[in-house]
Amino acid sequence: MYEFVLYSRQGSTDGSFNSLIDAGRLDTVYQCILTSIFKSHGHRADVKFHVFLYGSPNPPIHLEVIGETLYNVRVDERTWTDILKKVLSGGTHPGINVTKNSFEAFLKSKANLVENIFVLEEKGTLIQEVEFGESAIFIIGDHIGLPREKEKFILRYGKKLSLGKQKYLAASCIDIINYELDNYVQRKYNFTR
Repeated sequence: MYEFVLYSRQGSTDGSFNSLIDAGRLDTVYQCILTSIFKSHGHRADVKFHVFLYGSPNPPIHLEVIGETLYNVRVDERTWTDILKKVLSGGTHPGINVTKNSFEAFLKSKANLVENIFVLEEKGTLIQEVEFGESAIFIIGDHIGLPREKEKFILRYGKKLSLGKQKYLAASCIDIINYELDNYVQRKYNFTR
């Protein structure tokens, strides 16, 4: 199982918004959900996407999208605007969980359950040189980036991973990681994700 974690400093923590971009950049969350879970004509059952929302009015909120159980969705922004409004207002949707959990509590709970925890950092080990193992968590900051104290906290449990010297959008980072994971799984286990 591979998991992506987005830390969103401003993401709205309730469903009373008109557009994703005006809701603390939930458009970034939507884009990251798409690139982590969906592929052409299907989705990845072996992936979970997590976002920790620290915007107003009620932080923190942990939203989890589970590829294995997610259904009744399309990939358009209108669909995901409606889904995010619904679940952040207390409603439910298959394959999506919303809890009042902090980033730190989540990471502590995962530390002994996965082989690797990676935080994206330009000065980390190049992604092409990494052994991912059968389970890994990849932590990404939003358009503002991870707070320094959060990165230090992550490094108690994990290590830095670099996609190279170029800076990418959060959703593009996930695309690149999925590409590398697909190649890794094919080489290592002779299996297509």
